[in-house]
Amino acid sequence: QVQLVESGGGLVQAGGSLRLSCEASGRTFGSHTVAWFRQAPGKEREFVGAVSWNGGSISYGDSVKGRFTVSKDNAKNTVYLQMNSLKPEDTAVYYCAASPRSTIFTGSMWYESWGQGTQVTVSS
Repeated sequence: QVQLVESGGGLVQAGGSLRLSCEASGRTFGSHTVAWFRQAPGKEREFVGAVSWNGGSISYGDSVKGRFTVSKDNAKNTVYLQMNSLKPEDTAVYYCAASPRSTIFTGSMWYESWGQGTQVTVSS
């Protein structure tokens, strides 16, 4: 399994931006697909976006399309989630996750490695 460490969460006003980082420690992402999920209190974990192992395929959840961007820097062994035009409903704990499968799956059950999560709070 890949060990993942997220960073970059915080408090931001509605309309603002944040960039989250997910770094693999101990080994590279290699052929793993890396995804971002989020979970708000009392709600199920939601797929946010993902990038395939070679960066050739990127997918987003409907609620963030056009506002969030997933990118990958292989040299830094880091995947980013750029979040723009943030809304109060984006408030959640954000997790990155890795899957050894080359296909992007939106279900959390397909991902075997998870970070500890980082809190994002958007004030109105």
